[in-house]
Amino acid sequence: MAQQAILVVDDEAPMRKFVLHNLKAGGYNVLAAADGSEALKLASEHPLDLLLLDIGLPGPDGLAVLQALRRDMQVPVLMISARGREADRVKALDLGADDYLTKPFGVAELLARVRALLRRSSTGPKGPLPSYQYQGLEVDFGARRARLRGEAVPLTRREFEVLAYLARNAGKVLLHRQVLQAVWGNEYGEEADYVWTFVQRIRRKIEPDRHHPIYVLTEAGVGYWMPPSEVDTPADPRSGEGQAVARSVGAEGT
Repeated sequence: MAQQAILVVDDEAPMRKFVLHNLKAGGYNVLAAADGSEALKLASEHPLDLLLLDIGLPGPDGLAVLQALRRDMQVPVLMISARGREADRVKALDLGADDYLTKPFGVAELLARVRALLRRSSTGPKGPLPSYQYQGLEVDFGARRARLRGEAVPLTRREFEVLAYLARNAGKVLLHRQVLQAVWGNEYGEEADYVWTFVQRIRRKIEPDRHHPIYVLTEAGVGYWMPPSEVDTPADPRSGEGQAVARSVGAEGT
């Protein structure tokens, strides 16, 4: 049986070595990174079963790394941090962390949390999500690009992020606030015109008739949604179930 791969990200060398040593002793294949940039590079280059991620990192901090990974990957994330306040734990979990372990911690608790996360994720897909496909539109999350009937769509980075977030949650109506906070960050929430502007820009590039869209649809007074993918795509645990609004029929305005 192949060893399960774990990436440990911590800028404190003693803590990194402590976690690395004990995970290796537990039979895991372990990679290590000391900053956010290195973590993102390793995550893009190696298939991972679990990520242990400190919050206080140089470069992109742990929360920024978590947000970046959650746009494209389903790998379970265990946050490890000296920040033990409830607000810190809630913020990390809201951004997509699967669990949170406060420093200092013992070997037994560390390994128990690791085993629990690996058990829960053992039947689910890892790495990039399968591409979204619907009536000639393909959104490739791993490659971060979109194609329309085989031709590349020239989306900006932010346009792709908006489209990808809607596609990952296809079949659900997403509130303006949800899209804002997922793409722009948690400090946003009232700037609904941002989302409207980018949806219009996306529609100009992908819709046959942007006044009668078939890909990015409007739920009047609520938000936006995309039809379910035509390929068999597993449910995305990052999709924020319980927050999206059930779609009602016949409200596809612009």
